[in-house]
Amino acid sequence: MSDAKPFLFISARPEVEAVGPEYESVRRATGLDAGRLEHHRLDVEALGEVPLDAYAGIIVGGSPYNVTTPEANKHAVQRRVEAELASLAVRALDAGFPLLFTCYGIGVLTRELGGGVGTLHGEDAAAVEITLTEEGAADPLVGALPRRFDALVGHKESTERLPDGAVLLAGSKGCPVQIYRVGERLYATQFHPEVTTADFIARAQVYRHHGYFPASELREVSARLDSASVTEPQRLLARFVELADTVWR
Repeated sequence: MSDAKPFLFISARPEVEAVGPEYESVRRATGLDAGRLEHHRLDVEALGEVPLDAYAGIIVGGSPYNVTTPEANKHAVQRRVEAELASLAVRALDAGFPLLFTCYGIGVLTRELGGGVGTLHGEDAAAVEITLTEEGAADPLVGALPRRFDALVGHKESTERLPDGAVLLAGSKGCPVQIYRVGERLYATQFHPEVTTADFIARAQVYRHHGYFPASELREVSARLDSASVTEPQRLLARFVELADTVWR
């Protein structure tokens, strides 16, 4: 569509070797070309007040940051990143604007909206089975996925108590909250919808010393990921673009 608005991808990874590949994973999964998927590195430059009417939708990537880190131990950049993402979430919710948080962002959203974030349901880097709830199967975005599918995860914290008014859309055996929605167009996923197994193996190389798994087990983790069949999650991003370009315009 020649008159279609662009989408904005916001990344918050300080590790430069992971930033470009994450953007490319999102671009490929959404089906957007570089001209329609703008990129803002929030770890490098303040976001400011994004003009929501200039975009069809916004996708927020992951990060090694954890919202459960004590405030006094957070770097100033992390505190700014979290404050700006929280502000964006509130604005998007108030405006009914399409916004999708992934992985780290689900913690920012949960905390901002009064839910609980903790470390009880962390998951090692692996492929896990995700199961949709009845509400998930009926959801215009998440319902594009099968009732059960495998997705790639790797996180130390998760949502332990949903914010008031949030609708649980999917969970897994090890992590009860994998996707939820607030309002009509604000979504958050705990798993990574953008990556292929090859993408995730490359990302594991970058983060092998970040505590997602013992660094000495990188070869075993890579082999486990390589043997996984993960084909469905990227459909979530393609569907997000489809809805934002048509139904949600």
